Amino acid sequence: MTNCGGKKEKEEKAEEASVSSLGAVGALKEMAAQAESMQKNGPVKTVDFRDLKALLPADADGLDRKEATGEKNGATGFTISTATGEYANNDNTETIELTLVDGGGSPMMMRLAAWSMMEVDKETDDSYEKTSTMGNYKSYEKYDNRDKSGEIAVLVNKRFVVTAKGRGISMDKLKATLEDIDLDKLARMN
Repeated sequence: MTNCGGKKEKEEKAEEASVSSLGAVGALKEMAAQAESMQKNGPVKTVDFRDLKALLPADADGLDRKEATGEKNGATGFTISTATGEYANNDNTETIELTLVDGGGSPMMMRLAAWSMMEVDKETDDSYEKTSTMGNYKSYEKYDNRDKSGEIAVLVNKRFVVTAKGRGISMDKLKATLEDIDLDKLARMN
């Protein structure tokens, strides 16, 4: 009997590995297609970080914004614009960092949002990680119930990544914070 159970477990692991490698192959194909498109069309001019910064909400589901920063960096013809808001309660036991990144379709964006080209669904007794959708946009979420920390990210218009990371908060609060960003307005920016 133990052999049968062991054999079934081995078959299940082999099937999981096969599914996982198929997802990785699909992701690699998508990355190659995006790289080819960038070579043909060249880099896209990124949105000014000040415009991204203007999209940061004044508070994150009740947590006051403590700081808002922005910057633009570039190399080899590609630039990345970033705006970040830091939010916390008075004693810093609840914190959220909200980041908006415009990579203009640069290769760096493929690394930041590699999850957008895969399907992820993983769960333990204390945590989970999955890809899904938020509105019309592909999303990735990861949460740990032990320390109440996690993140949720969305890919908008294949060039913007919006991420909310938090500590000492619920996933619902992270999602509510992300919903305060006008993702459709962001998608129309160029």
